[in-house]
Amino acid sequence: MNPVAYNTGKWISRFFAWFYGRLRIIGAENIPRTGGVIIAPNHTSYFDPPLAGGCGPRSTFFMAKAELFRIPVIGKLIGIVGAYPVKRGTADREALRRTDELLKGGKAVTIFIEGGTSDDGRLQEPELGPAMIALRAGVPIVPTAIINADKLLPKGSKFFHFTRLTVIYGAPVSFPHLAGKTTDRAALREVSTTVMRHIADLMRAHGAPERVPEGYLEAVEEATNA
Repeated sequence: MNPVAYNTGKWISRFFAWFYGRLRIIGAENIPRTGGVIIAPNHTSYFDPPLAGGCGPRSTFFMAKAELFRIPVIGKLIGIVGAYPVKRGTADREALRRTDELLKGGKAVTIFIEGGTSDDGRLQEPELGPAMIALRAGVPIVPTAIINADKLLPKGSKFFHFTRLTVIYGAPVSFPHLAGKTTDRAALREVSTTVMRHIADLMRAHGAPERVPEGYLEAVEEATNA
């Protein structure tokens, strides 16, 4: 990560978020100032990474899909500001090793707990990978709700749109009772559903209940228990 490039990108992103989205940041004090931590947002827009990282008090690295690094210019830029590739749909050992190294080295890492972006802006089922990473590194997770990023920069759009944008960081959650259970699916399901429950609660509490599908938590628990 290049600190100058990171901070420049952070403030440029904040400018667009404030100008077009009247950005509100809530709960930034919930992000631990030191030590390894995972910031786990929902995912609806390509603008989510700079929002999740740029609205908090500390720099954060990012797991980003490997395909982005093959795009000229963009691949170079995201690498400079702390992104590193992960091959989705596979057990990418290099990405896992890099993440583990960063977290145990006291860094913050942003990982979208749903994996890909939502097509309709509503919450999706969580993946178990972020839970496994958190238990493996023994770090807390900060549930993060990003509201209306999909309206600010919709899929396929090249331009920003005016909206009301909110980024909410919840209180960090830890799972010391599950330490070492990185291959226990029941433990991973507990972590994943707990984080998604917090994100859903943040959305409901801050004016976006429509982002939480009816019966969402029950469906997530049923799917992860399958």
